[in-house]
Amino acid sequence: MKNIKLALLTAALAGSSMAAMAQDKATLIKQFIDVQRPGIESLARGLIEQSSAPIAQAGSQYLQTQVPEAKREAAAKAADAELKKYFDESYPIVRDKAVQLAPAALTPLLEQNFSEDELKQLLAWINSPLSKKYQDLNPKMQTALTEKLVTETRATIEPKMRALDENVAKALGAPTGGSQGAAPAKAPAKSSSSNNKK
Repeated sequence: MKNIKLALLTAALAGSSMAAMAQDKATLIKQFIDVQRPGIESLARGLIEQSSAPIAQAGSQYLQTQVPEAKREAAAKAADAELKKYFDESYPIVRDKAVQLAPAALTPLLEQNFSEDELKQLLAWINSPLSKKYQDLNPKMQTALTEKLVTETRATIEPKMRALDENVAKALGAPTGGSQGAAPAKAPAKSSSSNNKK
């Protein structure tokens, strides 16, 4: 009888210990996802900016080739306003949905790939001053590289983009060259980067 009680007590303690570990791991995962919120919001921002980028690019090309020079500034401002309106309306929807979906999407991956100890280390690193310094600098590093990359490749890539645009238009049977009357008159390229920021 004593052995049975001891076995039951051991099993109960092991069960409660496992439950506590699961609770601790679940808490750590929740903390990790909470810390990742700025990145999740940034992902949503990027998706919205990417979704409007083709319109901005087509609009910029149309603006330069189809709109009389005297009307370009006013047309560019109107297009900028439309892009900003789209961003202001769409970003909060996608941001809030991303934050809502993140726990269900990320928890299984974190649960399967990290131990409790690893999650503790990860949270310690993310919350460290060095990590915060790196995170603050990372966008500046990306911008510096992007600007340099665009400057260095623009002369090679822009003609290829124009050729692609014309070739796709030809493949679709759409007007090409100077007769792109069907292109949207909406968005100068500068808009997607300048107006879509808070």
